[in-house]
Amino acid sequence: MTEGLGIPQWRSLNAQERALAYSPSKALPDGDLTPYIEAYAKDSAAIYAAHPNMQTLHYGDSPTQTIDLFVPDTTAPAPLVIYIHGGYWQALSKLESTFAAQGFLDNGIAFAAVDYTLAPDASLIQIEEECVRAVQHLYEHEEHSKFDKSRIALCGSSAGAHLVAMTCINLPFEPKCAVLLSGIYDLEPLIGTYVNDPLHLNVETARHSSPIHHDLSRFPKALLAYGEIETDEFKRQSRAFAALLSDAECLEIPTRNHFDIVYDISNESALAARVFELVRTA
Repeated sequence: MTEGLGIPQWRSLNAQERALAYSPSKALPDGDLTPYIEAYAKDSAAIYAAHPNMQTLHYGDSPTQTIDLFVPDTTAPAPLVIYIHGGYWQALSKLESTFAAQGFLDNGIAFAAVDYTLAPDASLIQIEEECVRAVQHLYEHEEHSKFDKSRIALCGSSAGAHLVAMTCINLPFEPKCAVLLSGIYDLEPLIGTYVNDPLHLNVETARHSSPIHHDLSRFPKALLAYGEIETDEFKRQSRAFAALLSDAECLEIPTRNHFDIVYDISNESALAARVFELVRTA
C-alpha cells in the first residue's frame, strides 16, 4: 500500500520513531490528552442525564457487549448513526462516547454508541467480530427502536474508524455511508511499538486486520476527516485509504486535533453539516 507512488514513509522509521508517529498526543502543544478524555466523560454523562429513557441493548452475554441507543421523538423512522469509539482498542467505552448524541437527535437522527471488550481481554479479531455483531443486532431489531434500517451510517474515531472500516468490510449488508475520523487502516506500522503490547499482532495478523488489504469494492460511500493538528502518519493513513475507495472524500479540518475533531460530527461545524447531509440522504 502506498500514498501515491513509492514505499510508505513508515517503512523508513525505526520502532521508536514509529511509536512517536503513531502517538496522536505528540501533536498536541503540551502532549496531554487528559482534558479531552475528561470532557468526553463529562459531556457524555450530561447526555445520559438528559435522556433517562435511552435503551441499552445486548448483543451478547458479556457486560461489555451492549449498545446504548438514543432515538429522536419523530413519527417516521429516523436515520441511525452507529458510533464506535477509539482508544487504540484498549481504552475508553460507550460511557465516554455519547457526547455527540444530542446534535444528531436535534437533527432527527438516532444515535447508538457501541461498547466492546477491550484488549488484552479480547484479541483484535474478537473486537472486530463484536462490532459486526453489534451492528447486525441493530439492523435486525429496527422494528423495536424506531429507526430506518435502510439509512444506517457507521461512524468511528481513531481506532474506532479502523473498526468501522473492518465492520463495513465484514457485514453481510452494506451500510449507506461511513464517517471515518483520524483512522488507522494499515496496522503493520504498530508492530514493535507500545500500542501492540496488548494486541500481540504479527505481520500476518496485522495485515488480516488492516482494511487496506481487503476487498473494498463494496465499501459504502465514505467521508474521511482528520485534524490539522495530527501527526503526519495519521494524515497519510486517511489520505491513502481514501484513495483506495471508489466513493470517498477526505478532509483536513483546520485547527482540530486527533481528540477534538470528533465533536465536529454533530455540532454547528461545516463537517457536521456534511455528516448530517450524508446520513439523511444515504
